[in-house]
Amino acid sequence: MNPMFEEIDWQQTPIGELALRRRRLSRDGEDIWEIKLNEGYLMSSQFVDGEIALADLALAMTPGDDLDVVVGGLGLGYTAEAVLRDSRVAKLIVVDLIPEVIQWHRDHLLPLGRIVADDPRCILREGDFFALAGAAEGFDPALPQQLHDAILIDIDHSTTHLIKDASASFYSAPAIAAITGKLKPGGVFALWSTDAEDADFVAALSQSLIDVRVERVEFATPYREQPAFNLIYLGRRP
Repeated sequence: MNPMFEEIDWQQTPIGELALRRRRLSRDGEDIWEIKLNEGYLMSSQFVDGEIALADLALAMTPGDDLDVVVGGLGLGYTAEAVLRDSRVAKLIVVDLIPEVIQWHRDHLLPLGRIVADDPRCILREGDFFALAGAAEGFDPALPQQLHDAILIDIDHSTTHLIKDASASFYSAPAIAAITGKLKPGGVFALWSTDAEDADFVAALSQSLIDVRVERVEFATPYREQPAFNLIYLGRRP
């Protein structure tokens, strides 16, 4: 194995070429894990502050115990692992469109695979999160129309920089109203983004949710002097 670079898996999928890679910036450096779709990056373990903050900020807003949480987007598993660290969480459903990503976790090919896939509270579900968000039956096939304490989303790069054009309609007031209907009263909606704040999306959130706010998560990067940032959109069902 080359200590600097390894392609662990490569698959041709209906949405393009999918690759799981491990690399290092130096021979004695830490492993960087990456998931690439075609020429773009779905996720890198080099920058995970925003993905972890998505869970931490949302659960800090979420009251109660025996929490039922949904995460849209599995990736390298950092958001799911952060959710599972909260001892109040009784059930976590993680929905991902790409079956290969789910299988990498189940096969323990990823650093967090065993933690996420082997936790008895965690259900990994293959599916289109955005389609399920608008469907009457909801996210849990065993409990149709189940309401959840928190729904967290880390799928598209932002509300305007999409993985698939088909998800564009989700970032609208009617779609937010539909997903709000899948939250318990007082339940929390949260979404990760890597772009500047989208005022139209904040307005769409505010039509269905209260306590709407946008949190900026900054982190250092070796590629420029100024810190990089992610945004976390948050709101609560009345």
